[in-house]
Amino acid sequence: MANSAGKFGPYPAPASAAPARGATTARLPVRQQTGAELIRSRIALRVRLGVLAPGERLPDTGVIAEELGMSEMTVRRALETMCQDGLLDRRRGRVGGTFVASNWDEIAAAFRDEEQAASLEDFHLLLECGLVARSADELPPDWDSGLLAVVDEMNAADDHAELLRLETCFHLGLAEALGNGMAGEEVADLLGRLCLLAAVPAAELLQERNKHHADLLAALELGRLDAAVGAVKAHSGAGGV
Repeated sequence: MANSAGKFGPYPAPASAAPARGATTARLPVRQQTGAELIRSRIALRVRLGVLAPGERLPDTGVIAEELGMSEMTVRRALETMCQDGLLDRRRGRVGGTFVASNWDEIAAAFRDEEQAASLEDFHLLLECGLVARSADELPPDWDSGLLAVVDEMNAADDHAELLRLETCFHLGLAEALGNGMAGEEVADLLGRLCLLAAVPAAELLQERNKHHADLLAALELGRLDAAVGAVKAHSGAGGV
């Protein structure tokens, strides 16, 4: 599985994935994040993955700074901005610190941006198609790294938050498996941004997308490149990432 479950970063340097033939480029390129935006998206990703829960205290700024390779000043400023936006809550005293807002989902909904989300989803589609195209003919042993287990868990899940978590885990794990650890950072950045910018998909849609996850894994196992790329595009057509 992806190494994002317990850390803000850093991830291995992302690889450049060639876009698949026929993939859309209508809303590209995607602007690189600033340091403050990266911190914001990594916190959002941790909340989506259930590593941080609403009302839970964040690690100290020094820990976040070290994991992301940033200065503590940058982290402090980013957290302060998130406090001003209502996403985080600053408490003082012996049990003080910076906490995820107890009403995180309600506050995060105010930052949805359909246009930006669409661009990020297009870029993620290109990246995943490129990784699939590069890897379809030569998969390493045990390449799936538990991805089939994630598909099975999604099939059995009925809790919306758990489906969201597993959907995110699948795409992080896929990037690590197909990119040999080289695309984890790129995908973590994209998914973290989408956690704030994209509308939250319904449980029924997540379950529909999981069928495409299963189709993708089966096609990769058989070395069927066209079917694998088709599964990635079908997943995107079902409503993005």
